[in-house]
This record gives sequence, structure tokens and C-alpha cells, in this order.
Amino acid sequence: MKWYHYIACFFAGAFIANMVPHFIHGISGDSFPSPFSNPPGKGLSSPTVNVLWGLGNLVIGYILLKAGKVSHENKSTLLVFFVGVLCMSIMLSITFVDKVH
Repeated sequence: MKWYHYIACFFAGAFIANMVPHFIHGISGDSFPSPFSNPPGKGLSSPTVNVLWGLGNLVIGYILLKAGKVSHENKSTLLVFFVGVLCMSIMLSITFVDKVH
């Protein structure tokens, strides 16, 4: 494995974790902050925008998952992937603590 595979693994986890809140709020019909809101990341975007943003994150995460060669056979790729999920999840929990409801 090359060094850049591990970077792809980390960001695959980050993008897939970022997909979750946007997609869930979107399909639930709730407005939620996104990079397309006004101001970006602070205002609320429509549910449709959040569904599309969530699906975009999923596609990018999937591409990076494949590029990073994440597999259950290579435990180090799984570890780096889940570190990416953890880092993004913690960052999102801090960022959105007072933004919703």
C-alpha cells in the first residue's frame, strides 16, 4: 500500500460520515445547514439540497473507498477509514451543536 491509499481511506470515512446528517435531515423533510446555505454552513438549506449534498458525499466517499483499497483483509485501511469517520463525526457534533432546532 502506498501512502496516498491511506489518505484516500481517511477521507472516504470523512465523506461518508458527512453524508449521514445531510441525507437523514433531507429525507426527513427538515432544513439543515449546508455549504449552499446563506451564510454557508450557518443558514439552513432545503431538504432537497441536503439530500443532494448527502448523496454527493456518498459518491465521493465511495470513490475514495475504492481508491484507498479499503478491505476487511487489510486491517490498517479499515482503521484509517474509521479514524476518518471518527474525526468527521466529532467535528460535526461540535459544529452543529446549536445549529439545529
